Amino acid sequence: MHTRTFAAAAVSLGLVTLSACGSSSSGDSGSGSDGGSKTVTLVSHSSWAVSKNVLPEFEKQTGYKVRVLEDGDAGQAVNKAILTKDNPQGDVFFGVDNTLLSRALDNDLFQPYAAKGLDQVGAEYRLDGDKHRVTPVDHGDICVNYDKKYFADRRLAPPATFDDLVKPAYKDLLVTENASTSSPGLGFLLGTAAKYGDAGWEAYWKKLKANGVKVVDGWDQAYNEEFSGSAGGKKAGADRPLVVSYASSPPAEVIFGDPKPATAPTGVATGTCFRQVEFAGLLSNAKNSAGGKALIDFLVSKQFQEDMPLNMFVYPVVKGAAVPAEFTKYGPAAQDPETMDPAKIAADRDQWVKTWTSLVLK
Repeated sequence: MHTRTFAAAAVSLGLVTLSACGSSSSGDSGSGSDGGSKTVTLVSHSSWAVSKNVLPEFEKQTGYKVRVLEDGDAGQAVNKAILTKDNPQGDVFFGVDNTLLSRALDNDLFQPYAAKGLDQVGAEYRLDGDKHRVTPVDHGDICVNYDKKYFADRRLAPPATFDDLVKPAYKDLLVTENASTSSPGLGFLLGTAAKYGDAGWEAYWKKLKANGVKVVDGWDQAYNEEFSGSAGGKKAGADRPLVVSYASSPPAEVIFGDPKPATAPTGVATGTCFRQVEFAGLLSNAKNSAGGKALIDFLVSKQFQEDMPLNMFVYPVVKGAAVPAEFTKYGPAAQDPETMDPAKIAADRDQWVKTWTSLVLK
């Protein structure tokens, strides 16, 4: 979700040509008073993407024009929204996930709103309980991906679990992202903390470092430059057959492949997954709160939920929303991912990252 945009990666590799995603509708700027403005502004991270007919349908249904303001990766976007909360850039913020949720809530970034259709959202995604400061919109799994050809050529079984990654057979094979600069890097760290607990995660990372894990700044470098299983990695002569990415990466390799492969060239180590849930919220001091509420309702509508997977490579949270065949065939969501209470993340995240940095990068 966030730092990886497979469509953008495909464009950079010359695999596919896409039109611009999102909407920047004409009309008033959304600066009018509530009830006067017919423009609603959505602030999001740069991975926002939607089919070209979807927002016009919302506009037709409600009479509101949608303006989308993309504002960097998830962490940057959340921090800027906090800094500007007294005079927000828009009405709705989309893109804060459970790894950063406490930061937004502790800074009173959102005002409560119980979205219409919230009863159709799975209870496991409603991490703010009955306070309704945020509305779940999508979920995804951060997992280790593997290069199928590499392991098949060597008749070596790919790793399946966190425990496998520290075995000698997988020495010098894994690349991951920096937990202090990357959303998937942080998610992978949180997955190990959830798996091994306060008493065990540091020892695990010492073993992982001794087994030759490589750390790079972000997802694009890890996946498209270091990982031998990706289209970009093949072009770059990458030599790491294991990478921290997403459960949705294999279907992306098929969808954006040129020529399109008959099957995904990559697989997922399902015992290494950490569940991310992504939220939208009505910003405090939103100038068009009525339009913002209508937009949040739309984000949990079946139409928007079913459009998301092939645009943002995430999974819907609404019960009964259809998932594309490419997802069910090549990248099904993890059945038993690691999870963590946002309050636990809030209490320990910064110290975990500090300790991780001293353990792994020094």
